[in-house]
Amino acid sequence: MTTGRVNPGFRLEDQGIKGLGNVYYNLIEAALVEAALKRNEGAQGNGGTLLVSTGEFTGRSPTDKFIVRTESTENEIWWENNAPMDPEAFDRLHQDMLAHMAGGDYFVQDLVAGADPEHSINVRIINDLAWHSLFIRHMLRRPEREDLNSFVAEYTIINCTNFKADPSRHGCNSETVIALNLDEKLILIGNTEYAGENKKSVFGLLNYLLPEKGVMPMHCSANHANDNPTDAAIFFGLSGTGKTTLSADPDRTLLGDDEHGWSDRGTFNFEGGCYAKTINLSAEAEPEIFATCSMFGTVIENMVYDDETRELDFEDSSLTQNMRCAYPLDYIPNASETGMAGHPKNIVMLTCDAFGVLPPIARLTPTQAMYHFLSGFTAKMAGTERGLTEPQTVFSTCFGAPFMPRRPEVYGNLLRDKIARYGSTCWLVNSGWTGGAYGKGSRMPIKATRSLLTAALDGSLSEVEFRKDPNFGFDVPVEAPGVAEVLLDPRRTWENQDDYDIQAAKLVDMFAKNFEQYLPYIDDDLKAVIIG
Repeated sequence: MTTGRVNPGFRLEDQGIKGLGNVYYNLIEAALVEAALKRNEGAQGNGGTLLVSTGEFTGRSPTDKFIVRTESTENEIWWENNAPMDPEAFDRLHQDMLAHMAGGDYFVQDLVAGADPEHSINVRIINDLAWHSLFIRHMLRRPEREDLNSFVAEYTIINCTNFKADPSRHGCNSETVIALNLDEKLILIGNTEYAGENKKSVFGLLNYLLPEKGVMPMHCSANHANDNPTDAAIFFGLSGTGKTTLSADPDRTLLGDDEHGWSDRGTFNFEGGCYAKTINLSAEAEPEIFATCSMFGTVIENMVYDDETRELDFEDSSLTQNMRCAYPLDYIPNASETGMAGHPKNIVMLTCDAFGVLPPIARLTPTQAMYHFLSGFTAKMAGTERGLTEPQTVFSTCFGAPFMPRRPEVYGNLLRDKIARYGSTCWLVNSGWTGGAYGKGSRMPIKATRSLLTAALDGSLSEVEFRKDPNFGFDVPVEAPGVAEVLLDPRRTWENQDDYDIQAAKLVDMFAKNFEQYLPYIDDDLKAVIIG
């Protein structure tokens, strides 16, 4: 039986997917919540939220991701970063997954990735869980209902959470698999209930497609000044660095919290929703995001709650530290209706420094910005990947290496050229530790980070005195409004400043060793700013 609105010439049968049970096309939020509850996929939360658990997988599975290696992709993919899969193995995986789907019920969403119609793609997502369908409906951009009558997808994702891959037959590493076939325009996901795999698969796809059009895909959040879309800012960073929190500013209009493009027309959101971490979330520190946790249809993922009152426990990380909420962008009061803005006046690179060495903010030259973009230094936060239980220092190039199909220099050169062309001011912001390393120091106060960002974005920070950092060579403000002066000099925040010097030297050496891999690919200007 078929339910819902769909292009009659583009049903699953037209894609060769036959013999299914019930197929639900493009159900709206209320119907998906109803279906999820009826199927016992979750519980009703306060305000009509949906409370779900992802089971064994509470984060992404980066070692289970593959790109099919074909003649067309052979010289385009960064194979040192992306595991290859043979076309024959993918074909077997595809056929076995279709056989597995026979007789089952599936939920289909026809959605758009990209707010700019010049650079958007149509995507069909097929899920075996109603709540996954609700999740991706929040995450991507929803066409007008009448447009569904003629909707044709360019790419398709099939996600079967209870399909187990066979490594010997399918050329993968485990029973879990995420496989992208660019020639077939098809992504297959199996054996994981972590909903984030749906959205990150689309992001990886756009990271491959857009550079060919001169568009810079970015793992970043973005906002702009109220009533002034030309005063835009972007915030690069891995999960846990503050991308979502810091871009949700009541005094600025939110474009989005995670994935954007930068074209010759300006910046644009890839998505139509937000996927925010909820650990230690509070109404005082993050009121806009906190409010979504009691709004209809918000997916509350892996949070402990009281069975009787359904009250959420934002402090209890016993299920995972990567507990999250997913909601449509318009749940944020000051979200952009268009998802588009001008060229970024300010570029912020967020790092979570678990060493406690970096200052809370530093100003970068364009060349330094490219250096830090390629370096991508941060700490992976607990829970964001399977098995990660405490911060782990990492150099994740482009602040998103897991999602980058092409070589880093492709994205780095795009960023450098756009900064040069549009004159963006660049900042490095440390949302990690101060007063010592992880385990001894404390997290950077979010109020101080917000104050510094406000001053950077309104231009007032550029007017203060700066000093040259002796270890990293960037400019650090000596003072800033609303921020304790001692916080701006990380060495002074340490009880033993000799220990700071040892830790700083260690980090400088790590930067130097990591950047050796790029030396054959960079010019003399960039070599001149290398740290260490």
